[in-house]
Amino acid sequence: MTEIEPALQAILDRTIDGKKVFGAAFAVKKGDFIWLGASGNLSQDQPYFIASTTKLFTTSIILRLRSEGALLLEDQISKYLDKAVLHGLHIYQGKDYSEALTIKHLLAHTSGLPDYFQGKGANGKSLEDDIKKGKDQFWTFAQAMERTKAIKPLFIPGSKNKANYSDANFQLLGKIIEIITNKSYSENCNEAIIKPLGLAKTHLYQDAKDTIPKSLYYKANELNVPKAMTSFGCDGGIVSTSADMLIFIEAFFFGKLFPSKYINELQEWNRIFFPMRSGIGLHLFKLPWIFNPTGAVPYFIGHSGLSGALAYYSPKENIYVVGTVNQVAHPDISFKAMIKLTRKLMKM
Repeated sequence: MTEIEPALQAILDRTIDGKKVFGAAFAVKKGDFIWLGASGNLSQDQPYFIASTTKLFTTSIILRLRSEGALLLEDQISKYLDKAVLHGLHIYQGKDYSEALTIKHLLAHTSGLPDYFQGKGANGKSLEDDIKKGKDQFWTFAQAMERTKAIKPLFIPGSKNKANYSDANFQLLGKIIEIITNKSYSENCNEAIIKPLGLAKTHLYQDAKDTIPKSLYYKANELNVPKAMTSFGCDGGIVSTSADMLIFIEAFFFGKLFPSKYINELQEWNRIFFPMRSGIGLHLFKLPWIFNPTGAVPYFIGHSGLSGALAYYSPKENIYVVGTVNQVAHPDISFKAMIKLTRKLMKM
């Protein structure tokens, strides 16, 4: 064991406080050095919900289809989706922009569509509010679209310097994947990612009786919402481990899943929520100068989820960090852990 490994483990151990965080599992890679650690009620080989980090799987499949000539990012989604899906999807200030939406708009969250999950409906409540209260429920793609159509869009698709994070974008991308391939999203994940990479402990959560993943936490309580977790699918339904996610994130950035030349094209950044920026199918995590005056913490590209799951890569330092704190109420704690782990790795 090298000197750095106990220091990395100590970071995870200190993250567990029995109040906000009850379990943490992370894996890191810098050059040839790989470390996996866990603390609290999570073990290294315990599968967990990766939540919206799933969107990297969806992005990967879309980019693979692009490389195969099955689609273009500039394609209007009307090329693939039924008129019933598009009808009334994006009406902004009295004008219908539904036909103008492109695959790129969806990937980059520049569609202007509201978020069916976090957006507030006519009753002033969001689906997220219900789920956090433990009001478990199942929804279909059609119901996700109905909810999206009931909430006002935020801007014209492709408006300059505008982005709005919306799970509806990725629900639509998942449906497009299924239509193009004539296979389920799960089959696409298995054939394009999970089997080729040998991700033995990764799967799409589809059965509410599936007890393989660790239950999520919301504050001090376990959040058992299996029906909801089966409903996310392409926008947040993957279950994995830190070991598997480390393999996946490296494959994502180094051409094992789609041509690596695409990565530069994906880095068109728009502000989305502090301190995150949205690219095309991935996010930029970069601390502002006021929190990082010496530039000691590098920027990262990848994705994260509401559960405190994340998967990021630092091009500058060639560092990968994946993991979770499995806490819906405090996903920011994962980023704090990532920063601490990164600082230790940079001293190697």
